[in-house]
Amino acid sequence: MSKHKSDQNSDMPQGEAPQEMLEHPSYEELLQKLNEAEQKADQHWERVLRMQAEAKNAEQRAKREIENAFKYGLDKFVNGLLPVVDSLELCLTSVPPDMQKAAASVIEGVQMTLKMFLAELEKAGVQQVNPVNEPFNPETQQAISTQPAADVAPGTVISVLQKGYTLNQRMVRPALVVVAK
Repeated sequence: MSKHKSDQNSDMPQGEAPQEMLEHPSYEELLQKLNEAEQKADQHWERVLRMQAEAKNAEQRAKREIENAFKYGLDKFVNGLLPVVDSLELCLTSVPPDMQKAAASVIEGVQMTLKMFLAELEKAGVQQVNPVNEPFNPETQQAISTQPAADVAPGTVISVLQKGYTLNQRMVRPALVVVAK
């Protein structure tokens, strides 16, 4: 066996290292390559973290948009139904006193229809804003005029010309009101 080893190294001059041992990089070169590899790994890791954050943000944004579309998608539909509610309410308040007895069953039917209609709107998240005798709130009310009122504090709503409505706490239509001076 020793003869075999000496045969392999026989063409190499004695005392010289094999060529491949001489080509190994120095410690400093290896350290530099290691630092470069660590920097690249850090850059890739930061890129991965940024991409994960962007994906999470996109997912949250999409979820929020879907929730808003579901929550407020009825906005146009509700706006289309509000004149029907207004008409039913006007029907109830505009019956002349001398005809109320004769129209009692019709008035009762309209009252029941209005009640059912408002109940269904409420199930869909629609709330009525009827601020009589409440302080004026510009977020939910639109003042049409002001009037002097001796028995009411200034800034109080004394009458509602048209009720307002919210859909899931978001204003669909402000109430049209008259405010005390």
